[in-house]
Amino acid sequence: MKSVVMGQYVPGDGFFHKVDPRTKIMAVLFLMIATFLFDDIYQIFVALLLTFSLLFIGKISILRVLKGLKPILVLLIFTFVFQILLNKEGSLVVDASLNISLLNILFIIVLFVIWRFLAKFKKFKFLLFLAFVVGSIYLLSNVSLANDYPLTSYRLTIYEKGIEMSVFVVFRLLIVITLSTLLTLTTKPTDLTQGLESLLRPFKKVGFNSDEFALIISISLRYIPTIFDEANKIMQAQASRGADFSEGKLKDKLKQVISLLIPMFIIAFIRSEELADAMGSRNFVPGKPRTRIHILEYSYRDIFVSIFTFLFFVTALLFRVNVLGY
Repeated sequence: MKSVVMGQYVPGDGFFHKVDPRTKIMAVLFLMIATFLFDDIYQIFVALLLTFSLLFIGKISILRVLKGLKPILVLLIFTFVFQILLNKEGSLVVDASLNISLLNILFIIVLFVIWRFLAKFKKFKFLLFLAFVVGSIYLLSNVSLANDYPLTSYRLTIYEKGIEMSVFVVFRLLIVITLSTLLTLTTKPTDLTQGLESLLRPFKKVGFNSDEFALIISISLRYIPTIFDEANKIMQAQASRGADFSEGKLKDKLKQVISLLIPMFIIAFIRSEELADAMGSRNFVPGKPRTRIHILEYSYRDIFVSIFTFLFFVTALLFRVNVLGY
C-alpha cells in the first residue's frame, strides 16, 4: 500500500507543475480519448513511448510511476491472460497438449512449495511466480513418465492475435493510468478543485452544481493515498501483535481483512469530521460563492501542451478513419 501513487501530489519545479490545471485536465481527457481511438499495436506502442516521454519532460521518475502500478498488477495479469486464452484470431502460435497426471500434479506441488519458500524472502516475488507458472506449463506439456496415471488432458492454443491484443490492452491501460497519475502528481488538490470548478462552470446554467461536484472529486482523489497510508499503519500495528496478512487459509485471511475494514471505516469517519470542522472554521458554506487567494492564469506552457494534445488527438483520429493507415 506504500506504493500507491494515484492521488498523491509531489511538489516540484518540473514543466507540468507550472501548467494551468485547467489545461492539464483537458489535455489528460483528450489524450485518454485519443488512446481509445488507436486500434493498432504499433500505434499504441508509440503512444506509450510518448506518454513516458511526458514523465521525462515533467521530471517525474518513471520508476516511481511503475511502482505505483503494483496495486493493479493483478488486473493487468488477468487482462493479459484473458486475452491470450480467449482470442482465437490470426495464425496459431502455440498448440500444446497439457497432460494432467498424478506424477505431474506431484511435481507441480513440489514447485509450489519451492516457490512459496523462496517468496518468503520477499525479493523477486513476481519473477518467481512467473517461473512457477512457466515451469508448471512445461511439466504438463512435456513431461510424460512411464507408470504414470493420466487423469485428463487440456489443449492449450495461443493465436497471434491473442498475443497482440493482450499486449495492446495492457499498453492502453498503462497509458491511461500514467496520464492520470501525471495529473495528480503535478497538481495541488486545491488547484485541481479550482480547475474543475472553472471547467464545469458553464453547466451551472442547466442547474448542475459544479462547485460541489469539483470539491467532491478533489477530496476523493486527495484522500486515496491518505486512506491507504492509514490502512498500512493498521496492518503494521496488527502485524506487531502477531497477525500475518500473507499467510493462513482463505477463511483466516477473510477474518484479517474484516479486522482491517472496521478500523478503516472508523478512521474514515473521523477524518471526514475533522475535514468538515476545518472547512467550517474557514466559513465554508455549501452552495455559496467562494473567493480565491490564487487566481489561475494561462502561460506559454499551456499553449505548448494544448498544441501537443491537439496534434496527438488529430493523429489518433486520422488513424482511426484510415486516413493515415498503412
